[in-house]
Amino acid sequence: MIFEGTVHKYGRDVDTDVIIPARYLNTSDPAELAAHCMEDIDAGFAARVQAGDIIVAEENFGCGSSREHAPVAIKTSGVSVVVAASFARIFYRNAINTGLPIVVCPEAAHAAQAGDRLRVDVVNGVVENLTQGATYQADAFPPFMQELIGAGGLLPYVNKRLAGEECQSCR
Repeated sequence: MIFEGTVHKYGRDVDTDVIIPARYLNTSDPAELAAHCMEDIDAGFAARVQAGDIIVAEENFGCGSSREHAPVAIKTSGVSVVVAASFARIFYRNAINTGLPIVVCPEAAHAAQAGDRLRVDVVNGVVENLTQGATYQADAFPPFMQELIGAGGLLPYVNKRLAGEECQSCR
């Protein structure tokens, strides 16, 4: 799984309340959540984000409440992967469960600037900043996490397994 896109850069301690503000939690419609993604920290994000773009953040991305709406909003907005110096533990798990690839790579997160182009290989744990000509090593996704992401998240993965199907997109 290799993702390439333009960086949307954020600082540290980006909490789930700014990823998807609580006033929009009266819906679970992914498209509606995506329309309001990041609006309290970056009002133009939803209009500016393109399919395949990449969020890059400093430490503790996704801190705050444990709402699954946050990774759903990010994924549905078109973001292909989130690279951060670190993630809040519950956000990390929610991201994997909803099929949003996330990569811990402090060096890449600190060096990247808004508008840079990144290529992220989650299988081999490589983050390339194509704009700056730099390459960083991150932890690779273990095979079971690759399968979860490739299936689209935990529920699609389980449904495929119960139906006796293998995750072809992971191979």
